[in-house]
Amino acid sequence: MAMLYMENITVGYVEGIDILRNVSIEIEKNKITGIIGANGSGKSTLLKTIFGFLHPNKGKIVFKDKEIDKSRPYYMKEMGISYMLQEYSTFPELSINDNLLLGAWTFRKDKKRIKKRLSEIYEIFPVLAERKALKAGNLSGGQLRMLSVGKEIMSEPELLLIDEPSVGLQPNIVTEIYDLLIKISKQGTTILIVDQNMLKALEVSDNMYMLDMGQVKQGGPKEDFKDSIRELIKTSLMAD
Repeated sequence: MAMLYMENITVGYVEGIDILRNVSIEIEKNKITGIIGANGSGKSTLLKTIFGFLHPNKGKIVFKDKEIDKSRPYYMKEMGISYMLQEYSTFPELSINDNLLLGAWTFRKDKKRIKKRLSEIYEIFPVLAERKALKAGNLSGGQLRMLSVGKEIMSEPELLLIDEPSVGLQPNIVTEIYDLLIKISKQGTTILIVDQNMLKALEVSDNMYMLDMGQVKQGGPKEDFKDSIRELIKTSLMAD
């Protein structure tokens, strides 16, 4: 069952120049969907369009039977959608605990729920629990990525959009981050993930889409992507 679908979406940053053209995808509930493709293929633009930073020139986006393609980003959290940017969405001068509290802004007056949610986040990320009084600026890259994820799931989103979670991280930390995303997914959060690390995306995703020059080149179960990913990696290596 599709929790969200995009139908024939065309969108761009400048009038007359489309980055995505007639893009249609479906995100199944309680699944991890991976979006892969070369640099400039429109992966991050797709996430920005879902979250309302960009509004399509054509097509529609439907989340839980409601059209959201004209909605603004500040409504998305209330609707149950969170978005983890490629850049760290944390505040370095605030403590880990205070950063997480910012993720609870939509229910900031519900002290009981906040306390419960903080306890759950620290259970998922024990390394953050050990350092919760520290300023976020003192964390390593991997720990900052964990804090970014924790902040975005504080609101218990039904759908979590994630842009390039592995960028700039060591391979062992990348594996740890992906293991955590699988755990979050199993707890009931649907995930749409964009990543240049195509092999990792293949490893953790249930379904995948490949973008090429702003269009869907391929979509379906991850098992259908093994050959095309090898070919894409080979092409990238030859280009380098």
